[in-house]
Amino acid sequence: MAVDPSYESTARFYDAAYAAMPSLGPDAQFYEKLAADIGGPVLEVGCGTGRVLLPIATRGIECAGVDASRAMLDEFRRKPGAGAIALSCARMQSFDLGDRRFRLIYSAFRAFQHLEAVDDQLACLARVRAHLAPGGVFAFDVFNPRLERMALDDEPEAEDLVFTLDGRAMRRFTRITRDRATQLMQVTMRYVADASADGRQPAEETRVTFSMRWFWRYELEHLLHRAGFTEVEMFGDFDRTPIRRDSPALLVVAR
Repeated sequence: MAVDPSYESTARFYDAAYAAMPSLGPDAQFYEKLAADIGGPVLEVGCGTGRVLLPIATRGIECAGVDASRAMLDEFRRKPGAGAIALSCARMQSFDLGDRRFRLIYSAFRAFQHLEAVDDQLACLARVRAHLAPGGVFAFDVFNPRLERMALDDEPEAEDLVFTLDGRAMRRFTRITRDRATQLMQVTMRYVADASADGRQPAEETRVTFSMRWFWRYELEHLLHRAGFTEVEMFGDFDRTPIRRDSPALLVVAR
């Protein structure tokens, strides 16, 4: 899988956009508590701009991060405290940190869903196992697919987010198309800002497209066992509630 160009062009939007999403926050708290309970070293695979990893590092826990997007890592490195974290630009399915081993490896905010092919998913899980310390834990989350939405071949473009960047409002419009045979959804996002009233900032539009694979509960379970994980727990949300029909997430904690 090539580096997703969407993150190269939208890295500067990322923090402002997702800070405006009220549903985020519990995931970062979950991984932070997991890191505090297990201890370091900790590795985040798909660390992005550091939304989840930086709070863990501020606890004094040794941390490292891997991401395929140089632009996202550049945003990460600009933040206070980032200098204490070892960051590497590499793909999830081929990262190699030498002889470093971690007590906790995690992948937050559905990063695992960018691995479209089973071979890439297994390759990522193999790299995770190669970097886990004895008794180490791997955790990640994906969204819980809703049948009523997965049945839709196309969701027309609609405004789904408004946020502020550099003092002006930006709007995000999202369209989704799905291929149920491959369990792939293609997401197209348009980030739009009108020209400023004083004319100093021109109108702006950035369009990005990326794919995500959706997973069913027992598909994930079989995938993890195939990769060599023998103890697999799955939850429906970050409060560790059981998986239900309307659960927002499939949250995995595996050894």
